[in-house]
Amino acid sequence: MLPWNAITMKDAPGHIEFLHRSWPADPDQLSVIRHQLAGWLAPLQLTDEEIAEIVLAVDEAAANAVRHAYGPDESGAVELTLWTEDASAAAPPTLSIEVVDHGRWRPPVAVPTDGGRGISLMSTMSESVLIHYDERGSRVLLRHRIPADVIDIGE
Repeated sequence: MLPWNAITMKDAPGHIEFLHRSWPADPDQLSVIRHQLAGWLAPLQLTDEEIAEIVLAVDEAAANAVRHAYGPDESGAVELTLWTEDASAAAPPTLSIEVVDHGRWRPPVAVPTDGGRGISLMSTMSESVLIHYDERGSRVLLRHRIPADVIDIGE
């Protein structure tokens, strides 16, 4: 059963139309996010390795939001939106996952004392990583190619 704030319009094999969910920005929620994300990826019929890479990249983005977006006395949220885009003449089928917080951006330090490898790890696990931040918070867009043999194009 999907949570009250998850929206799916079409979850056919190889396709997720749209799904959105929000969690409190709490370290205890990271394992919940990982578990639910792995389940939501099922319609894509990916390998265990592909799912693990996607979950790891999203976990890093969500962990950065939990750890860095909000001050010690602030409560906040981490939002996750995912969707697939069908193949076109110019691009293969793609899974897009956006992780959003509504806190404040803190640039990475030159020499991290704790962690500090999240962005490079996301870049390794994803085809592309786009990060946007402004006064409204941060958005991380992770894109992953979907193997063409799992896409249901209705033929």
